[in-house]
Amino acid sequence: MGGVDLFDEFEDLTRTADAILGYSIRTLCLDDPDRKLDRTRYTQPALYVVNALSYYRKLRETGVVPDFVAGHSLGEFNALLAAGAYDFETGLRLVQKRGELMSQATNGAMAAVLNASEREVRAVLEEGGLAAVDLANFNTPSQIVISGRAEDIETARPLFQTGKHLFVSLKTSGAFHSRYMEPARAEFARFLAGTSVSELQIPVISNVTARPYENHRVKELLTRQIVSSVRWSETIEYLLGYEEMDIEEIGHGSVLAKLTKKIRREASDIGMRQANPVEKSPERPVKKPVESADVKVRKWNEAYSVGTCVRSTTGDYGNLETATQAIVLFGHRPAVYVHGYRGYFDLDELEPVR
Repeated sequence: MGGVDLFDEFEDLTRTADAILGYSIRTLCLDDPDRKLDRTRYTQPALYVVNALSYYRKLRETGVVPDFVAGHSLGEFNALLAAGAYDFETGLRLVQKRGELMSQATNGAMAAVLNASEREVRAVLEEGGLAAVDLANFNTPSQIVISGRAEDIETARPLFQTGKHLFVSLKTSGAFHSRYMEPARAEFARFLAGTSVSELQIPVISNVTARPYENHRVKELLTRQIVSSVRWSETIEYLLGYEEMDIEEIGHGSVLAKLTKKIRREASDIGMRQANPVEKSPERPVKKPVESADVKVRKWNEAYSVGTCVRSTTGDYGNLETATQAIVLFGHRPAVYVHGYRGYFDLDELEPVR
């Protein structure tokens, strides 16, 4: 998982990790003699340490502090570390506890559904009577991970093996990011309550909201993350809403970099499809075209000036104020930049405060 030179370069932090965990993190990552690395109580601390040391190396080499940070699931703990929410040791203790609690979940399973939108996945699950299956990860617009009881995930398999959809079982030890992790969430909340969290120095995009953390909600959202969907696709789309945004993956592997490329491509494809008019089909009646992003932006700018007071319909962020005119992002997303939140909101998520 991690190179020898990484642990050699940060010997003090490696020794600190060994003392906290009670085993050699170097041996686990490089040799794994007891084959523990694929067990979540060991996987999570290993990823956290390798990600943290990789980030520290990047800072040492470049001296460049990122404008934003984000992490997928466990990686969010590294993002918060980079933002100054806590130190290396505190983060590792949190991850160690999280891994222990999540490893206690039994009879759970997860699977990736490919070439299917959220709407399609939900429709298939509903038609199959699988209301007890949750959507755990929105990795891209067409790659969604489902999570639930092992028997329910197995029942879902043939439902997603027809037509264009693909079904890939994931090697996990529980139904992560689902309602079945509630016992772990509750216990982690009690553990986290005794941890001090500092004010964030860099905006961190939350897995739960796909928006930057507010300082007073760090503990709440970090706890909810265990049972909530990872809104990764929306997170990347949010970041790409900034001009000249360069997204770089730090740590082990390149999975997220590949997802980012896929999200860029699929977001562009969606924009092109939405721009095309609905053609008449002999099999079904003509549907009324959905109002395009260009039309929504034009109507917004005609009705509301810069500085309009607005509120979010998807979260409690208080009253906000628009900082720019509305624009079209990715060729399909109508959005406006707001003060007080350092980012864009979809127009569909906002309502003016009269």
